[in-house]
Amino acid sequence: MLYYLSQKILDWLHGTGWEDQLSWLRLFRYITVRCAGAAVTALLLSWWLGPKIIRWLKTLKFGQDYADKAEEAGGLAARVLSKKGTPTMGGVLIVAVLVFSTVLWTQLDNKLVLLTLLSVIVLAGLGFYDDYAKIIQQSGGGTPPRVKLITQTGVSAFIGFYMWMTPSMTKLVSDIMVPFYKHPVVADCAWLGIIVVVFAIVGTSNAVNLTDGLDGLAIGCSLIVAFVFLVLTYLAGNVKAAAYLDIPHVDGAGELTVFCSALLGAGLGFLWFNCHPAKVFMGDTGSLALGGAFGVVAVLIQQPFVLVIAGGVFVIEAASVLLQTTWFRYTRMRTGTGKRIFLMAPLHHHFEKKGWYESQVVMRFYILCVLFAVVALATLKLR
Repeated sequence: MLYYLSQKILDWLHGTGWEDQLSWLRLFRYITVRCAGAAVTALLLSWWLGPKIIRWLKTLKFGQDYADKAEEAGGLAARVLSKKGTPTMGGVLIVAVLVFSTVLWTQLDNKLVLLTLLSVIVLAGLGFYDDYAKIIQQSGGGTPPRVKLITQTGVSAFIGFYMWMTPSMTKLVSDIMVPFYKHPVVADCAWLGIIVVVFAIVGTSNAVNLTDGLDGLAIGCSLIVAFVFLVLTYLAGNVKAAAYLDIPHVDGAGELTVFCSALLGAGLGFLWFNCHPAKVFMGDTGSLALGGAFGVVAVLIQQPFVLVIAGGVFVIEAASVLLQTTWFRYTRMRTGTGKRIFLMAPLHHHFEKKGWYESQVVMRFYILCVLFAVVALATLKLR
């Protein structure tokens, strides 16, 4: 919005005495300036709106008045403070600030940005409905898994088919890129590409959701992943940088850098209230939207498998749940008694039950996430 407004003003003033005095408006043409503006706007808005939204959620009694799964399982000696009663649906703050800052600072005629915002809004709506269902039921059950999966798959498939049917995006779907290789490992295979798109968006959305179990864990790891994709989108949108690094150049990807900057600002602002002891939880409203955003951005710059590396903590958390569930069902079928691999899944609860303090788990997972981020960025040169 500000980009168009600034350029319109410059067009109006062209050839007049005011042109030189307002020449600083040309700064809005630079992606770096708009990235900084988006991050600062999102951060300040989060700080301003945070207390208001937290009070609003408390007034509506949108709190987690049921014991969470970790507490129900028992044995968490490291957890001193109960999560019960803390407002949830804090993802409303993240999504509202993210969308507003993105609209304010990006070029809204950019199809990449519009697809990303679409996924964020739809998945945030799904998450809001799920959070609301949990509050109404007061059991933590929420929306049936099949409903969530159908919705996630639907929006992912729409994005995949839209990219395939849009000439400027067809290659982003039909050519499959993997880390550490300069050239596509599979070319002109749209059906496989659409499957990759669906798995990237649905998988990341659910993985971030599973990671959201400790104060500051999901949002902190999301900030690290967002920084990785801030770098990747900027390079993908720069013709010279993309050619030098032998990565796919995606026209317009620079505007996704502005989106990632807004995400960083919104995430930092939310972490201010979500750090231990949390005053608000993001809930599925935030976690599904954030995960979906990472998946969409990754496929739009043709780097879905780099997301697996950058979001390594999310992958591990999701894998721990999958392994735990599969092994329990298999052993129960074979022996009549289900056995567990971990003390509890997702993995962060396993370490809680081993006696780690919540802050220890969160900080050590942050360190792991930084290491995964470094490896993901290393794929730019190690080819």
